[in-house]
Amino acid sequence: MEPALIKDEDVEVLLNDLFEVSGYDFSGYSKASIKRRINRLFILDRFSSVAEFRYRLRNDRDYLRRFIEQITVTVTEMFRDPSFYKALRNSVLPILGTYPLIRIWHAGCSTGEEAYSMAILLKEANLIHKSLLYATDINPNAIEVAKKGIFPLSTMKLHSENYINSGGAQDFSNYYTAKYDKVKINEDLKKKIIFSTHNLVSDRSFNEFQLIVCRNVLIYFDKDLQSKVFSLFEDSLDTLGFLALGSRETLRFSNISNNFKQFDKEKIWRKIT
Repeated sequence: MEPALIKDEDVEVLLNDLFEVSGYDFSGYSKASIKRRINRLFILDRFSSVAEFRYRLRNDRDYLRRFIEQITVTVTEMFRDPSFYKALRNSVLPILGTYPLIRIWHAGCSTGEEAYSMAILLKEANLIHKSLLYATDINPNAIEVAKKGIFPLSTMKLHSENYINSGGAQDFSNYYTAKYDKVKINEDLKKKIIFSTHNLVSDRSFNEFQLIVCRNVLIYFDKDLQSKVFSLFEDSLDTLGFLALGSRETLRFSNISNNFKQFDKEKIWRKIT
């Protein structure tokens, strides 16, 4: 059972504080999810009162960074949902290969595993030489991890299995160098990805893309915020560009649904107007 420490009204006050001191707007996020994470942080950092919590948030820049890191979700893995990557490999990349330049945006990239997965797909399709990937997240700590491209060796078994199930036929270990208990992603993959912080709530479009991947992010947003982000994606996509969402996310009944047609059952849509 969730501890009854932070009340709903306290969540609103804390999120208002956050917006005032940082410009980050979490008001459209799922209230239950945000409350759960704030309560966890309240317990973890042993605050004696909400007032003390607010003071640290408003006056300690290091703690502000920690707060943002802790309430944003950073769960990911390479080739997560292999059938999705198989659909990209077999159906989407052959079409993207007809473009002179391929621009892909991973929105909400977390620590970068899915962006590196895309780079591997592009390399195997002989498209990486004319591709540029933009990978963004609101969490600055996650972006720093992603930029380094260093991950625990213990995760590679799962990632390798995902890769094989996605249709990968190479030796997955060719894409990284192992040292002790860590692995480092190869430089030829890293150099094709630009990692940067970006707030889907408040930041604008920054390019035109042929593919936008935003998986398992929108489930944490309320309907109004989802609509705002969908409009951002529509503005950021070329006509006939692709939008890929997570398994529990959909464009159906959204504010942009009439401008897209479902391209693949793996939650991939194509912009038609």
